[in-house]
This record gives sequence, C-alpha cells and structure tokens, in this order.
Amino acid sequence: MTQQARHGTAPVPLIDMAPFMRGDAATRRDTARQFGRAFEETGFAAIVNHGVSARLADQVYAQAKAFFALPLDHKSQLMPPEKVKGRGYLPMGIESVAATLDGETPPDLCEALVFASLQRERDGRGQRNLWPSEPPGFEQNINAWFDAIHGLCGRLMRMSALALDLPEDWFDACFSEPALTLRFVNYPDQPVEPRPGQLRYGAHHDYGGLTILRQDNAPGGLEVCDLQGRWHDVPVIADSFVINVGDLMQRWTNGRWRSTLHRVSNPPRDLTGSTQRLSMVAFTGPEESTSVECLPSCCDAAHPARFEPVIAGEYIQGKLRSSMELTAPASSR
Repeated sequence: MTQQARHGTAPVPLIDMAPFMRGDAATRRDTARQFGRAFEETGFAAIVNHGVSARLADQVYAQAKAFFALPLDHKSQLMPPEKVKGRGYLPMGIESVAATLDGETPPDLCEALVFASLQRERDGRGQRNLWPSEPPGFEQNINAWFDAIHGLCGRLMRMSALALDLPEDWFDACFSEPALTLRFVNYPDQPVEPRPGQLRYGAHHDYGGLTILRQDNAPGGLEVCDLQGRWHDVPVIADSFVINVGDLMQRWTNGRWRSTLHRVSNPPRDLTGSTQRLSMVAFTGPEESTSVECLPSCCDAAHPARFEPVIAGEYIQGKLRSSMELTAPASSR
C-alpha cells in the first residue's frame, strides 16, 4: 500500500483492569464494556493494573536485549532448519509481514526470538523450543513470562466475553490451552538508510485473537492507521500493555471488533545516538482446532454473519507462510 502521512498520536483508550479484577459484578461489566468500545472504535487499547509483575517484565526485557547483542553466529545456532516463524531465532532479511497484504515487499528491518506452546513442551506433547544458553537465567524467566502472559490472556478473554454480551466463561473451553506464542523483536540501529518502502515492521493486520505488546520508548515505534488512511503514533505508558484485535477475533465478532492496520516505523534519520528498539509480543488465539464462526451475540436477522467459518490453526499457518514465502529468493521458492 502507499505510505500515508502520519497524523499525531493515536487515540488509544487506557483501561484500568483493577476494577475488573477486584470489583463487583456491575463494576466488572462496566470495565469490560470500556474494553469492548476501544476495540469497536480503534481496534487498540492500553491496559494498566493488569496483574503482570513489572519486575519480571524488566528482567526479561534486559535478558532479551543481552541475547540480541550476542554475535550473529551465536544467535544463528538457534535458527530452525526450516526457517519457519514458529520458534527459534529469525535473522534480519527473511520476513516481510506486509507481504500478507501487498505481495512481494522489502524485508522487515528486525530480528526475532520466538517461543511457542510451552505448555505442550513441558508435558512432552509438543515440539521442543530452541533455548538460548545465554544470558544466564533467560530460559527460566521466559518460562515465568509465558505463565504470566497465559494468565493475562485468560483475564482478557473473560473481560472480552462480558464486553460481547456473553457469559464470562464463554471462551474458557477454547482457551484452556490457547495458541500462545512469545516473540521478542529487536529493531537494530539503522546506519544504512532503508530501501524505499522498507520499514522496521511493515503494515499488516495481526492474524489471531488478541495481541499483547509491551513496548519500550525508543524512537521509531508502533503506528496505527485510522479509517481515513492516516497513521498515528501509539504512546508509551509505563508498566502497560498495548492490546489489539487480530483477524480471528474480528471474524468471531462479525466485524464488531476491528483488526486494525498497524506498522513499526523507522526512526528519523537525523537522530544521534542509538535508536535500537526491543518489543515483547505475545500472539494469542484459541486452541488450533477451534472453528471460528460468528458469535451468537454478534449477528441476528438484520446483521447476518459476514465471514465463513475457519479453523483457527489452519488460518494462522496460511498467513505465516505468506509472510515468509514472498521474501524468499526466486531460486528457493
């Protein structure tokens, strides 16, 4: 797509989760409705008082930063042989997330470390993730971070159910073992000017349920696109998470909740000093065999279902293949 102009700061609503976590039924429902309105209007919300330890977040952030500072030959030992996005180290140059919308595009200017389905690995039912030996204690804290985000995902889905006029436990069954992927993303300094149309992370929609992001305040950050095609910066709020709607949740809600176009911009070329950015992202979704079809509270005779049912895991894998295949050299396709 064309590069639209930036236009100020995004109106991302701030939701205090404390009333939902500790309030009475009426207070919980009111907080949930605020949460739902944010997704109807912008597809994004920021949350505070969410129950995730700030100390743990700071520890994991520091260790992830130390990992990305390691030499490339060390990090590359964690590359999966098939170079898929599902787990392990993904170096610069092999991914273009905007390809899911626009076809062939320049590679994104980032590297990532990805962990998936830790609950299945722990009990021997799933493929083992590729674990870094450095920095010390990183594996232990990644596991603790997974558990913290797993708990937050459960709270968010219960709040979502109330926001969508459903019983609070509506999503419990299909999120008892959610599709939960942790992705640590490093956006290095840019000593060489990017190619035309090349971004830290290209314009895209997320694919799954709700995305959970802990961002830092480095320049060159998250931007969202409004209905008029204008790009807005998403402000950084201390000890918060940014939550946004993915395609599966948009389909589930019959378009009531918006899967909003967003990207990670390049830092200004005239800045001095480091512009390195590190984001800690969790992609959530229902168990992979879940049939995602219009929720009963989101359609009626006047508003029929707009989307065909899809199987959650199949839908996500198709999107992931698109973002990788279109960046591969012609000889390897």
